[in-house]
Amino acid sequence: MLQLTKRTEYGLIAMVHMVDRPGQVVSVREIGELYPLPRRLLAEVLKDLARLGLVHSHRGPTGGYSLARPAEKITLADVVQALEGAPELTNCESSIALRSGGCEVKPMCRIRSPIQRVRATLWRALEETTLRSLAAPQALSTVLAAGADAGVAINTTQPAGPMAVLPRP
Repeated sequence: MLQLTKRTEYGLIAMVHMVDRPGQVVSVREIGELYPLPRRLLAEVLKDLARLGLVHSHRGPTGGYSLARPAEKITLADVVQALEGAPELTNCESSIALRSGGCEVKPMCRIRSPIQRVRATLWRALEETTLRSLAAPQALSTVLAAGADAGVAINTTQPAGPMAVLPRP
């Protein structure tokens, strides 16, 4: 079945977190303390997203990442395309098949056209879904509540830089 890669999932989690922190720089450490993601892979994904223009990278001791465009202007299709390319539903759509001369069944294939319609519909849904629509107003409060349940107090009042994560007394 269709499934996003871990890289894409982690990139989306990080970017939706940035939506919840508008105008602030978010560090890999901050995201890693809130979500159980491997920090090294998360850092690689964010570097790729920065290289591809979806996030801005900020250097220095209070460095991190911020969205390169408003959340309403970044779609799931943008992120999926950047991190894994457009989805391939059949072997005849794969780059390997295209390099080797295409699919030998193509002239008589009865599933090609319907599968292409499914792919187009799926891609259209990704193009119509923005980061803003993924980031429900309750999203950050749910994360904060989960952190509180785990014995962590998170200071979200800082104007910029990484959030302070402090052990709960």
